[in-house]
Amino acid sequence: MRRLMVAVVIAVSVLTSCAGESPEVPLGADGQVDAELTLGRDVYTRRCANCHGGSGGGGTGPAIGSGLVVEAYPEAADQRAVIADGQNGMPSFAGSLSSEEIDAVVRYTREVLS
Repeated sequence: MRRLMVAVVIAVSVLTSCAGESPEVPLGADGQVDAELTLGRDVYTRRCANCHGGSGGGGTGPAIGSGLVVEAYPEAADQRAVIADGQNGMPSFAGSLSSEEIDAVVRYTREVLS
């Protein structure tokens, strides 16, 4: 029984560390937090971090942090289309995320994770 509990604790720890903590939204020049970027962080944490990692370092999905998402999709509209329609194993989020949420997560990944 003790070994099972240890195994469960280790498994939960590994799974939790894979997603990691998504970076906070920095304050703007006016000292305020950008509401759209905050929404993007919330959506990313809930819907994207499990596959792409909390800070975009990758996991079951490809790495998108450190500028990689901008490199792969120089045009934000192309990245938005992939999120909405899905591609190469990534599911479509058009039915589960609003247009506002998709736009927010695109901005967050491009501006905060990069």
